[in-house]
Amino acid sequence: MTTPTAAPPATPQVGSPVLNISIFALFVVITLIIVYRVSRGPRTANDYYAAGRSFSGPQNGIAISGDYLSAASFLGIAGAIAVNGYDGFLYSIGFLVAWLTALLLVAELLRNTGRFTMGDVLAFRMRQRPVRAAAAISTLVVSLFYLLAQMAGAGGLIALLLGVNDNPDSYFDGQSLVLVIVGAIMIGYVFFGGMKGTTWVQIIKATLLVIGTAVITVWVLGVYGFNLSALFEAANAGATDDLVNAGNQYGTSTTTKINFISLAIALVLGTAGLPHILMRFYTVPNAKEARRSVQWAIWIIGIFYLFTLVVGYGAPALVPGGTTAIENAPGEENSAAPLLAYELGGTLLLGIIAAVAFATILAVVAGLTITASASFAHDVYANIIKKGEVDSRGEVRVARITVIVIGTLAIIGGILALGQNVAFLVALAFAVAASANLPTLLYTLFWKRFNTMGSLFSIYGGLISCVGLILISPVTMGREDAIFPLQNPGIISIPLSFILGIVGTYVGSREVVSEQRFAEMEVRSMTGAGAAGAAED
Repeated sequence: MTTPTAAPPATPQVGSPVLNISIFALFVVITLIIVYRVSRGPRTANDYYAAGRSFSGPQNGIAISGDYLSAASFLGIAGAIAVNGYDGFLYSIGFLVAWLTALLLVAELLRNTGRFTMGDVLAFRMRQRPVRAAAAISTLVVSLFYLLAQMAGAGGLIALLLGVNDNPDSYFDGQSLVLVIVGAIMIGYVFFGGMKGTTWVQIIKATLLVIGTAVITVWVLGVYGFNLSALFEAANAGATDDLVNAGNQYGTSTTTKINFISLAIALVLGTAGLPHILMRFYTVPNAKEARRSVQWAIWIIGIFYLFTLVVGYGAPALVPGGTTAIENAPGEENSAAPLLAYELGGTLLLGIIAAVAFATILAVVAGLTITASASFAHDVYANIIKKGEVDSRGEVRVARITVIVIGTLAIIGGILALGQNVAFLVALAFAVAASANLPTLLYTLFWKRFNTMGSLFSIYGGLISCVGLILISPVTMGREDAIFPLQNPGIISIPLSFILGIVGTYVGSREVVSEQRFAEMEVRSMTGAGAAGAAED
């Protein structure tokens, strides 16, 4: 006799599902109208990939912060702080400091040297086909890792706000259905709006996110008389661990301490290798505006991450049941910020914050998707398959088809990643970006002897080692069965990629390296001379 499988327990419902969905639907309708209006006009590759280079530094800076402040920043980091305290705040510090690397090493140089993608920079003085293929593969892998985090955040948020069950006996349930809807909306943004429509969605989303988080921050501080010490004491009272002192997550053993160092390296170096951030530098008309973009982004992102400290500690302080209730809620750690909003402002504030969180996810996945599609269409299709003999409209058509494919993969991957902390998943994407992309970019820009073989060794070596270590780490195999003990492989894969770049350069030493092309790249990257010509369609 077969015992019937017990139905999963009903997910507790927070707030009003009708209100939550209504506010989110209003945001989607407004942004879709904006995307439609701004996307009318020329359909060249320059318009679709780089928005005609028509955005100012401040506009692009806000859009960059919209691209960067993802579900990991709003949901994941707040949850990590709520559960692990100081150790969770390390994510905020790492994500912010990373922008100094991007500002000092790549922002202006990349804008002066490239056209649409990272592959343009590498191909400037290397053999086109192999380095463009490597750059495209790296871009697609990093984008998919990042997409998993955003879609996982969407699933957890839906579970909390709509009382949708996650059925352990099936990969396709209520949360999965919602992920399909979110993915379809995202595909619509990118398919019709291109970079211009996506940028305006990110500007609107960044503005709403900072304002919404500021409201919660001021509200929480007001509850405790704007006294941080009182807030920390209340948070500790509602927590199962000491949230003020370090060590909850990364101080329990030698392995966790090494894992912290690995995480820090990945976060600080990863931003300068993230393809969807690098691509944003091409939407401004010149290098000066690229610098202004980063300066604006640093200010906005820095202020936001200070807000996450208050939001993170405010959740265990004010949510009934503290960290225990947060960890047991649908979405687990990722539910800390929405639960806090509900405790402060009830159904209305929760509905607004939920809409902001949805907007965050939609805007970031749109940015990632257009980056991945541009890399495939521009680097692989136009320059490898067609060898540059394709018109701009044909290239854009392939980019749109790629959007649909990548969006579908993101939905499938998001369903498989449900329940993971989104900040943690994004940290893995940073490790892959820092391992595969950053060493190659730096060598290309600054080392005269660097050649095609060196770039291939660096990209593929960094990519394979990073992803390979993730596959045999506790992330995928569990703590008991893991072969590689660290959750983040950056401490191994990033230095290895730098070393492999050197090894590959000397292995391919017979390759003729054009000193003239390097000199041209050096002048262009440092002064911007000739960059306008490279930007023309």
